[in-house]
Amino acid sequence: MNRSPPPESQTETWRSPLYRDHPLVGRIWDVRRGGFVEEPALLAELAQARFVLLGERHDNPDHHLLQARLVEALTASGRKPALAFEMLDVEQQPAVDEALAREPANPDAIAQAVAWEKSGWPDWSLYRPIFSVGTGRGLRIVGANLPRAQVKELVMRGLEALPPETRSRLGLETPLPEEVARAMRAEMHESHCGHLPESMLEPMVLAQRARDAQMAERLRSTASDAGALLITGAGHARTDRGVPAQLARLDPGLPVRSLAFLEADPEAREPRDYAPSDSPGGLPYDYVWFTPAAEREDPCAAFRQKSPGK
Repeated sequence: MNRSPPPESQTETWRSPLYRDHPLVGRIWDVRRGGFVEEPALLAELAQARFVLLGERHDNPDHHLLQARLVEALTASGRKPALAFEMLDVEQQPAVDEALAREPANPDAIAQAVAWEKSGWPDWSLYRPIFSVGTGRGLRIVGANLPRAQVKELVMRGLEALPPETRSRLGLETPLPEEVARAMRAEMHESHCGHLPESMLEPMVLAQRARDAQMAERLRSTASDAGALLITGAGHARTDRGVPAQLARLDPGLPVRSLAFLEADPEAREPRDYAPSDSPGGLPYDYVWFTPAAEREDPCAAFRQKSPGK
């Protein structure tokens, strides 16, 4: 791997404190070509796509600042793609539209309209730079996700929680290939620190599929002539089974590009080291932008405290 320092245009004033001196930090990896690219080349590629997915770690402030920077760059020419968010659901769309009709240049009106502080997402200050670019450019702000109540019903009741038309529209009646289903069950098991009951793995996979399919359908239905951008978690941006795969199901010819922001790991020194264990084909994105890591508590600590004998 080329160990030269990242280009000056990629050097950041990082907000996240961990591993800033990692050799990959600030660098952009082109997965298909197997080499590093500079930011202008990345922007040129993303500008050719109808749909661009920007996959984040939700609590990393650098990821949101870079997302805002890319949205700003991709709209600098006057293009007005829709700007969709995993963090907003389709039932919140009327509230978002009404808030922006009253105060079109005020991103904080959106936070107030959807009661962001009660949403469970990280603090509004992390996401505000992205919304600020969107409102400043006059982009349509789109709620892309399934409502949480519907996701909960899916987990509890399965496919019967959705009307037949919705199940068909989201492609949920078609079984997953077994290797994909097995990988997604393993991901759910790992993300819940091994404490999710076996009986809950399949329902959680169903909910994940439904959210991916809903966001893909929403991108297609709300895209402007200039397409759409999606702000989402890196897992939903996976090209092998996330929103890009659902877009391909809906229309195999759609030009889609997926960029994931990944946190540097001191034990992983090469881009290929960041490929998930359930992705034998390597990194499941078109591009990866490496950043420092945020400080956070051990996500498995709460599960361990609830374990017998604790």
